[in-house]
Amino acid sequence: MGIFFGLVCAFAVFAPPCLGAPLLQVERGDVTLHQGEKLQDDVVLAAKYIERFYSFQTGPPGHRKRSHPSFSSKLKDMQSFFGLNQTGSLDTETLAVIKMPRCGVPDIEEYVYNRGNRWKKNVISYSIGRYTTDLPTKTVDSLIGAALDVWAKASPLRFFRSSSQQADIMVEFGSKYHGDNYPFDGPKGTLAHAFDPGEGIGGDVHFDEDELWTADSRGFNLYLVAAHEFGHALGLKHSQNPQSLMYPTYRNRQPQNMLSSEDIMNINALYGPSVTAPYYPRLNWNYPFNSWYTGFYYPRAVKDKCDPGLSFDSVTNIGTDMFFFKDRYLWIKNATNGIKEGPINSFISKINSRIDAAYWHPQHSTTFLFSGSSFWTVKGSPMKCQRKKITSFGFPASVDHIDAAVHVPNTGHTLFFTRDQYWRYNENDNTLEKSNPHVISDVFPGIKTPISAAVYKHGFLHFFVGAEVYKYDVMERRVITIKKASSWLGC
Repeated sequence: MGIFFGLVCAFAVFAPPCLGAPLLQVERGDVTLHQGEKLQDDVVLAAKYIERFYSFQTGPPGHRKRSHPSFSSKLKDMQSFFGLNQTGSLDTETLAVIKMPRCGVPDIEEYVYNRGNRWKKNVISYSIGRYTTDLPTKTVDSLIGAALDVWAKASPLRFFRSSSQQADIMVEFGSKYHGDNYPFDGPKGTLAHAFDPGEGIGGDVHFDEDELWTADSRGFNLYLVAAHEFGHALGLKHSQNPQSLMYPTYRNRQPQNMLSSEDIMNINALYGPSVTAPYYPRLNWNYPFNSWYTGFYYPRAVKDKCDPGLSFDSVTNIGTDMFFFKDRYLWIKNATNGIKEGPINSFISKINSRIDAAYWHPQHSTTFLFSGSSFWTVKGSPMKCQRKKITSFGFPASVDHIDAAVHVPNTGHTLFFTRDQYWRYNENDNTLEKSNPHVISDVFPGIKTPISAAVYKHGFLHFFVGAEVYKYDVMERRVITIKKASSWLGC
């Protein structure tokens, strides 16, 4: 990539051989004494901080120009930005902010305008180069895509993933000197930095691989940091508002309320308001029911799909795709093992509850989703979603929920499992068989109860029981294999 002079990430060039230089510019009166002399490391840290983020210019002793602001005046700029008492001294409160993990983009460069350069187009490509070793590749892909969708939801911008190394936004993980002349500083310092929109390195986003990147509250949440950095890659500056996603220091947020009104106003000032028609940035598979995707792909809490203890509330195929439900979360795995994930109502807007059981009837192209004593039938385009009571199947009042359901196409029957019993339903006659109910252990020896989910695939029944899946041969009436439920998500 070429040199990009509109760099926003590291305004001041800082060379490691000169680490001691800032001390030479700090006068004794600029430092508040606490229980004796202030630790030299804190003074060095503060000088480096205001040099990098507030344009404090350093040099050899006695060579500072009179026109250059002093350490104290620059420290006041920093204190003003963060709403601290503007003492100009390195007091405890100021030092605490300086030690907070943060973004590597300077705070004062045009920050009063809150916006800078912009892309001259609304369709923007991105590519992920080097990955972190802290998370599975697919998890990184999901989190990066979701972070871009935060901005897509609030603007007319569209993002598509490219395999090109010349994509508009290149995402990379690196440590220390990683190829852009703005080295990272190790754990819990500068977490990431980004560059203004433009040619070459413009728009690129780099993450410090020395940090612990996670999909939850441990370490640093990649989704939160990436959403912030993409704001810079789109042209936004840092905000002085702690509620803004563009606030410089790291803080945990509610993923469902990422953008403040200020963030939305600023992105709209650059690119205009969000599109009025629903926009689905990366949901481009040809599902049997495209109209299901009526919400934005915007995960509120990304689940760890490779947790060996993972269990599902329900599992079903819909066409060639597999749907896995857990609490109010959904994974969708397509025929080529690609996975989309997010809250259920991000995909099926009319349903905002956990799904206890699910099955698909291929002849009727209808999906049945069960929750408590009710179920939905989902069919067609545009989507028709009707809610009914499970008693409409003919169940007695004693059956107040369904644990699992599975349709067996070659028999025309659907099996409903509840506690230690199951019921056989004739889809052709729309009736429960008179011999119902049956004891699960009598007909399916070796299968524990209660059953969480059931799937018929390749001539076998697959029973999900807790974190395990039992592959069952109906003809031989025995369990063939036992695997982890997470293996069905490619783990």
